Amino acid sequence: MPSKKSPLPDIQATPDTRGIDIDQVGISDLRYPIQVLDQDGSPFPTVAKISMSVHLPHHFKGTHMSRFLEVLSKHEDEVTMRTLPEILHDLKKRLDAEQAQIEVAFTYFVTKKAPVSGASSKVACDCIFRGSSNGTSDDFELCVTVPVTTLCPCSKEISEYGAHNQRGYVTLEVRPRAKNGGWELILIEDLIDVAEKSGSAPVYALLKRTDERFVTMQAYDNPVFVEDVVRNAAALLRADKRVSSFTVKAVNHESIHDHNAFATIVSGPPR
Repeated sequence: MPSKKSPLPDIQATPDTRGIDIDQVGISDLRYPIQVLDQDGSPFPTVAKISMSVHLPHHFKGTHMSRFLEVLSKHEDEVTMRTLPEILHDLKKRLDAEQAQIEVAFTYFVTKKAPVSGASSKVACDCIFRGSSNGTSDDFELCVTVPVTTLCPCSKEISEYGAHNQRGYVTLEVRPRAKNGGWELILIEDLIDVAEKSGSAPVYALLKRTDERFVTMQAYDNPVFVEDVVRNAAALLRADKRVSSFTVKAVNHESIHDHNAFATIVSGPPR
């Protein structure tokens, strides 16, 4: 047993002689409880899957993995676009790194009211916060995947009655414009609204018969191809002055085909 007075060796900080930088090193697939904010600014507790990394210069043998958890524990009370820069800066300082990255994937539940009965229920949306920081600037991206209903315009046109429809998923990856050392505020609900306006009808968890009738006819009156969905969303995002760049992807889980259909539009510099 080593003497208590003897310091434990810090192997990660010892020199490496191969002369090769590591672009990203850190932890991934960490499930961790966090709090984000809802549209009213109230805390929303959820469980996230988190990846955190830093750039490792060639002269260091390794990084200190425990320090990632120390930084995360410090900020778990709020993980949002306004706190991500502080988290990234703490990562760089704590790990003596010039660059840091973080990805926080979580489920967000939005409360939806049925269109006729007003019955309230919650619909799950998959969300991701992505952040990075280097020596000169910070970057942030908000990603939201929203379920929608889509009804096929071709099926409606050629059928004597009815039309095939399916559940689709709209994924919006948005970079806000820089503002006062941070970014323009874009809420998760803002992107959910864009996605739902781009499909034939929204998806609800709870519908009564009067609601089902309403939503079915709403979709029938608003048929869209998967191409229409991404164009609709792109038009709304281009008109939003808070948005710097975006990627829109729509996937239809086809109801009468043995495949899915998808379309993608990328605006601004690709990731």
